[in-house]
Amino acid sequence: MAKARSEQDDRKRRSRGDGGIHWDEKRQRYIATVDLGFDARGKRKTKRASGKTYTEAKDKLKEIQRALDDGLPVTPHTYKVKEAVNAFLKYGLRKCGKETVKNYTYLADGHIIPCLGERNLRELSADEVDDWLEELSLTLSTRTLRLVHSILNRSVRMAQKRDKVKRNVVQLCEVPTGQDGRPSKSLTLEQVEAVLKAAESTPMHAYIVLSLLLGARTEELRALTWDHVDQLGKPDAVPVVLPSISVWRSVREGGDTKTRKSRRTLAMPTRCVEALKAHRIHQDARRKLAGKRWQEHGLVFASEVGTPLDSHNVRRAFRRVVKAAGLVAKDWTPREMRHSFVSVLSAAGVRIEDIARLVGHSSTVVTETVYRHQIAPVMQHAAITMDDIFPVAS
Repeated sequence: MAKARSEQDDRKRRSRGDGGIHWDEKRQRYIATVDLGFDARGKRKTKRASGKTYTEAKDKLKEIQRALDDGLPVTPHTYKVKEAVNAFLKYGLRKCGKETVKNYTYLADGHIIPCLGERNLRELSADEVDDWLEELSLTLSTRTLRLVHSILNRSVRMAQKRDKVKRNVVQLCEVPTGQDGRPSKSLTLEQVEAVLKAAESTPMHAYIVLSLLLGARTEELRALTWDHVDQLGKPDAVPVVLPSISVWRSVREGGDTKTRKSRRTLAMPTRCVEALKAHRIHQDARRKLAGKRWQEHGLVFASEVGTPLDSHNVRRAFRRVVKAAGLVAKDWTPREMRHSFVSVLSAAGVRIEDIARLVGHSSTVVTETVYRHQIAPVMQHAAITMDDIFPVAS
């Protein structure tokens, strides 16, 4: 009786426009309703919240009313983390390439939604996010952890902008150190020769020769067209113009190279020229064999029917060559041919500034810290120089 009188007194005290609370027999819950006026089309807007008890519904009603009085958006109680993440994947990546969207979706589906997806976003706490990141750090690399944290952070930030939640607790959390990732490495001079030898009788021969001797990115070679290949150069010019390829495109979204400095023209050593001549003869033969199935795209490196190569096709074919060269196939990826190019040139005494321009880096920092690997067993240049400066008295 006392509870019923309390509920009746609350209803009597509540002024018009303050909202109301009623019992929903079907849902077996108290429903709090607040009138928010009309939208741009003249349709009445209401905000509802529910509670198992009258007191719980009344508290939610007060919270809604307090937000309205303060001019703040009324955040939904049941908007879940997975809804925020899915909205970000659908609308927040419009300027990103297909591979980026695919990668983000894979990480979200694998690590965010299964663990936090069913949590109401407004109830998500920084402690929960910290615990989640700490658990992931036992299996994921630090780089992947940062990316997963970024996806969740950007998802909540987008939800915040759309008045789905008032604050972003994810940005309060630090990314822990994860597992060591697979370090990149380079082939030794002997291994480079072995791979080149093993590739000679394969369709990947020219691709591998250009990768190892020019240092082009795999996405640049997959987009290379014959009209960007100059196999003759200008031998009679002064100075002589060597045969070259123009790296102006890539398989990235929009066809642009990774950076502005990645657009470059690379002179080809003789071994590259000879490999491309043989490759073109083989491609012409495949074109005739394919007949009507051939789809002409003008690509230097294409499938058996002329279509663009997929990165997975290149990786599988490259690893077959690596295995034939006597190396462990799973330990190597096509991008490490580019690392090998940088390391071989560096070991031969080529200046790091010149190498950075050849591989299309905007500065020498990435070339030196990420791509260059010491392939000589001992760094002996300084010792030889010091012997010349301070010779031992005989």
